[in-house]
Amino acid sequence: MNVEKEIRAAVDTGDVIMGERETLTAVKSKGVELVICAANCKAELKEELLKHANVGGIPVYVFGGSSLELGAVCGRPHLISMLGIVGAGDSDVLKLRG
Repeated sequence: MNVEKEIRAAVDTGDVIMGERETLTAVKSKGVELVICAANCKAELKEELLKHANVGGIPVYVFGGSSLELGAVCGRPHLISMLGIVGAGDSDVLKLRG
């Protein structure tokens, strides 16, 4: 599977939450099916994410690139350290759940 292509398809056709605060809030309320986190996400942020995701049974996929690269994959001109997949749209991104 081309991970970058599937992330982009989810952003274009699905329901995706972008940003640290928004994604963490959605994880705490169990409002996402999958979280994608950049490889260079801050350690304390990743720790908080994993804690809440484990409690809620939400899988976390660590994207192999930086937050700059994840932003580019999403078609955004800024850093994206994490995003939450609410609905996959026409993508197979939920296969990243493992």
